[in-house]
Amino acid sequence: MFAARNFYFSASKSPYSISYLIVAGGGGGGSGATSANNGGGGGGGGYLSSTSTLIPSTVYTITVGAGGAATTSGTDSSALSLTSIGGGGGGGLSPAIVGKNGGSGGGGGPAAPTTAGTGTSGQGNNGGAGNPNSPFQGGGGGGAGAAGGSPNGNGGDGTASSITGSSVTYAGGGGGGADANAGTGGAGGGGAGVLYTSATGGVAGTANTGGGGGGGASQGASIPGGSGGSGIVILSVPTSNYTGTTTGSPTVTTSGSNTIIKFTSSGSYTA
Repeated sequence: MFAARNFYFSASKSPYSISYLIVAGGGGGGSGATSANNGGGGGGGGYLSSTSTLIPSTVYTITVGAGGAATTSGTDSSALSLTSIGGGGGGGLSPAIVGKNGGSGGGGGPAAPTTAGTGTSGQGNNGGAGNPNSPFQGGGGGGAGAAGGSPNGNGGDGTASSITGSSVTYAGGGGGGADANAGTGGAGGGGAGVLYTSATGGVAGTANTGGGGGGGASQGASIPGGSGGSGIVILSVPTSNYTGTTTGSPTVTTSGSNTIIKFTSSGSYTA
């Protein structure tokens, strides 16, 4: 006769679905260095938002991209084996350079070539071409939701996300610098361009929005473009699955039945 035994099996955790937002750093606005050579706006950082399945006990590395300095592109952000491309830097530095390609493209400068940068499909839009005629405007940087302006030089608007429970717009393009009517920054952290009479540089993109920097302008000396805004990575995890294991000091909140993990600098989450 065998004694009865009780066997206890611990159910293994199952994969679970989350929502994510990954925004790269915005591009820096172009700099004006000579008369009628104003800078194009920086492109907004690449914007990716959807759902993904996490495997329990797996460590997911989070990289938050920095905004680009004047005329330079932003840095990529990455998470969950996905990469958002940094926004393209604005054109217009003397000798003339074109707007750079990126998540969204940088605006072109008004000195030939006036070519704007190209955005990445599924992440952003093209920058606007520069205007080589009066008022010699740099093109607007592209945004996640709209192309950069040409010839008005306004930055393209970004795209809104409600992943945190509130609607916030990210990845707007920077406005172009000009002799008159400098471009406005696109909704979503895009910095404004400046007039050639300005004693200050282009307005920087807003931090942790991926906004592009505003274009600089010239009055006999170089006026730098504004730097791009840094990116952000946000994960919305069902609270019933949230492990609480993170690095990098993200901000953790709740919205309904989800826990929101907001990374404004690089870190990790263990599922």
